[in-house]
Amino acid sequence: MSDTEVTKKPSGLLNFALDFGPLLIFFLGSRFGSSKADPVQGPLVGTAAFMVAIVIAMIIAKWKIGRILPMMKMSAVFVIGFGALSLYFRDFAFIQHKATAVYLLFAAIILIGWIRSKPALKYLLEQAYDGLTESGWLKLSLNWGLFFLALAALNEAMIPFLTSEQYITVKTFGLPALTFLFAMANIPMLLRNGLNLGDEIKEGETADL
Repeated sequence: MSDTEVTKKPSGLLNFALDFGPLLIFFLGSRFGSSKADPVQGPLVGTAAFMVAIVIAMIIAKWKIGRILPMMKMSAVFVIGFGALSLYFRDFAFIQHKATAVYLLFAAIILIGWIRSKPALKYLLEQAYDGLTESGWLKLSLNWGLFFLALAALNEAMIPFLTSEQYITVKTFGLPALTFLFAMANIPMLLRNGLNLGDEIKEGETADL
């Protein structure tokens, strides 16, 4: 079997579904599994559903793309590990603070790599940014490392002021939207550092001739 057959390039829709789908399942599980008698039941149902959804997402990624990206593997470890602890302790505060721990761990991995001039992000994303220079990867690593630190601080800051339902809504929709905007804000810098956005278009045009 050739490398082309083993590793396929995912469509934008598939990428979005694999990234956002498990989080949406967490939101729906939390909403529909809620109980007035037990305020923590909804988040726990959502957490259990999230754990199952991330495993299904990895299976689909392996089936449709031919591989599971390192970032997805790491996220799955966090979701399943912290999720199991959340279910065991039945404490919504633990579910909330686990997000801070995840953000801090991502920040530590990325920033330590940046300090050593070895961009961990380059390997976690399997060089997803075609043509990006080593300097570009280091700048991107610094930006994302600081962004994850900011997310950790934001998560801790909003916990005391939000109900469980409000927190889950912000976690499911607000933070991903903020992350998307941050990713878009990095594109001008990436383009100045060698990012190639034209190869797919050129290849498609050539195939049509």
